[in-house]
Amino acid sequence: MNPENALQDFMRACQTRAEAALDARLPAATRMPERLHQAMRYSALGGGKRLRPLLTYATGIALDLPLDLLDGPAAAVEFIHVYSLIHDDLPAMDDDALRRGKPTCHVAFDEATAILAGDGLQALAFHVLAHDPNLQVPAENRLAMIETLASASGSYGMVGGQAIDLDAVGTTLDLPSLENMHIRKTGALIRASVKLATLAQVPHDKAAADKLDHYAKCIGLAFQIKDDILDEESDTQTLGKTQGKDRDHNKPNYPALLGLNGAKEKAQELHEEALASLAGFGAEADLLRALSLFIIERRN
Repeated sequence: MNPENALQDFMRACQTRAEAALDARLPAATRMPERLHQAMRYSALGGGKRLRPLLTYATGIALDLPLDLLDGPAAAVEFIHVYSLIHDDLPAMDDDALRRGKPTCHVAFDEATAILAGDGLQALAFHVLAHDPNLQVPAENRLAMIETLASASGSYGMVGGQAIDLDAVGTTLDLPSLENMHIRKTGALIRASVKLATLAQVPHDKAAADKLDHYAKCIGLAFQIKDDILDEESDTQTLGKTQGKDRDHNKPNYPALLGLNGAKEKAQELHEEALASLAGFGAEADLLRALSLFIIERRN
């Protein structure tokens, strides 16, 4: 089969699988408090590339793990991602009205409900890792997963990256500082998506996990560079979110620092480095290779 067709088939199957995993683990919309649970479901279901669950599942395939084992970790990392999007879109943050082609949570509901919906999704992510019955791994592996997601989500990871991003508005960052910001803001959760799958492997193959972690570090940064490029080159309808927001808010980004061509070259270099880190794997890692290419060639 054509590698591109194989990736598209995999993405469709895993997006459907991830949607079902999220739906099954979210509170029912009719359960009290109904409005909060409706907001959580509104934001978590029915949209998005599901890149982080895709990476969890593709890593599982590379390690020959059953996908049932990974439904909980895939849902947990996506809950964290969605919570971050809800909070990023708030007026106190990026003040955006559009996400995934529909009104943002605070527009569809209200600011207070949106804040609580994000809080609820964050807590739910860790509840899933602690209690999901399909996650048949030793307790120490569950604990390592919880620690991994907590570190990736907190002040040393995603939240810290967002704080640096807000502080950087109107300033000029050098390349190491910009990379440090995005390794935290975007890259940490992408790395966690891969690491959660490696922690589901029993016994744990540390050498393979280290190679996969380096792959994830490279694609996490490449993903953000591509986001910056799309913010300059794409349009609101294609992106499903407001185009040009970073430029309008005078935020530092890769095209501003390296130029558009330089940013594209940097993304390509990271893609090649990601592929090199998978050199010890065979065809079982082809989906990871294809996802790396997808990240730097995507249109939204």
